[in-house]
Amino acid sequence: MARIRRIGVLTGGGDVPGLNSVIKSLVYRSTELGYAVLGIRRGWEGLTHQRPGAELDPAYVMPLDRINTRTIDRTGGTVLHTSRTNPRRTRADRLPAHLSPALAATMTADGTTYDLTPVVLENIERLGLDYLVPIGGDDTLSFAQTLHDEGVPLIAIPKTMDNDVQGTEYCIGFSSAITRAKEVINRQRTTLGSHERIGVFRIFGRDCGFSALYTAYVTSARCLIPEVPFDLERLIAILAQDHRDNPSRYAFVIAAEGAVWQGGAIQEVGEADAFGHRHKANIAEVLAAEIKARTKIETVFSELTYDLRSGEPDSLDQMVAITYANVAMDLIADGVRGRMVGIRDGKYAHSPLPDPSLGARRVDVATMYNVDRYRPRYVGLLGHPLLLGQSLAAAAD
Repeated sequence: MARIRRIGVLTGGGDVPGLNSVIKSLVYRSTELGYAVLGIRRGWEGLTHQRPGAELDPAYVMPLDRINTRTIDRTGGTVLHTSRTNPRRTRADRLPAHLSPALAATMTADGTTYDLTPVVLENIERLGLDYLVPIGGDDTLSFAQTLHDEGVPLIAIPKTMDNDVQGTEYCIGFSSAITRAKEVINRQRTTLGSHERIGVFRIFGRDCGFSALYTAYVTSARCLIPEVPFDLERLIAILAQDHRDNPSRYAFVIAAEGAVWQGGAIQEVGEADAFGHRHKANIAEVLAAEIKARTKIETVFSELTYDLRSGEPDSLDQMVAITYANVAMDLIADGVRGRMVGIRDGKYAHSPLPDPSLGARRVDVATMYNVDRYRPRYVGLLGHPLLLGQSLAAAAD
């Protein structure tokens, strides 16, 4: 009898609402096409740390079927769990316990970080995976390119609240984040007005300003994005004027975590993760202190970060997640490999795997951001995609 074909699916990086909808839809469609599905737990760690000799290590492999995925789309997070593991740059203290020192020595050039790609390839072969579906952002998907280059058949799915993956106009998790940010800001307006304060809201966006910009778009707010260093004095003057003109005597601005003022810098703090990223010092806290010192108006800063990635997806994220999964399965059924599902020119499509050398996709400032007013642009949008950003070519590259 022919061996049952297997698909592996994993989620890497930060969790976002909609991941479980992807997983469930992949499983349901896979069973229709005659595939068995193995969930790889804890992201790429699931393919670096499996115990040798155990075909299905329960710590890292979870067989998925229609029964155990039936209700997972009703909650957020990921049933497979996740990690920020980078198999190409694994620290010595994070090496698998079962990896012999002699073998590890062949995987390092400096004795500090280790390239575990051979371990991943061995585990993929041992698990009998005919296809792999990694779900993640730029960091997670950068290793997908390595596997593709090694001949591993895979189709990637983009997710990140920052909406900054190259090759797609939309990433799973983005709409839910904007929806939640809008709800939080609109609730906090009452407190800002009651105390006559200026508020500074910090939102995700290390390298790009989509989250700050779109939240500002739906809350009629000022926003600061990494693509455009802002003039501190001018911003403070604008916010002070907003505060005076508002009958409720409040104002606020939304700052991406990577925003910085002209001639200034926001310090990075803490230990770098496996992909070399360190946390940015809190721009909201720093900016709130500057505003208060220069205007004598009471300020308050708020975090719009981890709460935005919690809970169930909104309707748009769930719809996109379900569709991405089914488009991925269409590609797998057709034997396509080494591609990423996405939105291009407002349509479902697929594109090359993200090129790490290109960095994050960034806001098209000329068409989307009013630099003088620190606001989104609301004019000249005729012909733009539904999500307003720069259109990507619909044709596959």
